[in-house]
Amino acid sequence: MMKTAEVLNEHSFLEGLIGDWTVTAPDMSGGEPWTETVRSLHGIWFVAEGTGRMPDGKEATSILTLGYNATKGKYVGSWIGSMMDYMWVYEGEVDASGNVLDLYTTGPDFNGEGLADYREQIIFVDADHRTFVSSAKQPDGSWKQFMEAHYARRI
Repeated sequence: MMKTAEVLNEHSFLEGLIGDWTVTAPDMSGGEPWTETVRSLHGIWFVAEGTGRMPDGKEATSILTLGYNATKGKYVGSWIGSMMDYMWVYEGEVDASGNVLDLYTTGPDFNGEGLADYREQIIFVDADHRTFVSSAKQPDGSWKQFMEAHYARRI
């Protein structure tokens, strides 16, 4: 019989995501805020559903899942959005500051040729603010940021 997962300290780190958020990302949404609601599945998995408009005015929905895989010793997750047919799969860790979750993934290259490596960062600014940063890996191994979204807890 499979052992039931237990809530670990690593899972507790993700509890800061729980709640209702206003999301601003002018480059991605045309300046119109999105909303996001994050809930916990018994402290093991965290599910974030975002809704808003794309720059072309079309409605969009995204779903992010995050958890911690004790066997791998890594945070794991996925992201899907109604604006694309690719499922992004993440694996990562919390950085030395203890405030940034670095998630690594592979996805479609922006130039339309094959796949590329990406890093997504969830940066906890304080209990009511966080930032999401997406970067693409460059040929020299550095990361080039191409997107930033700001989250403010709706009180």
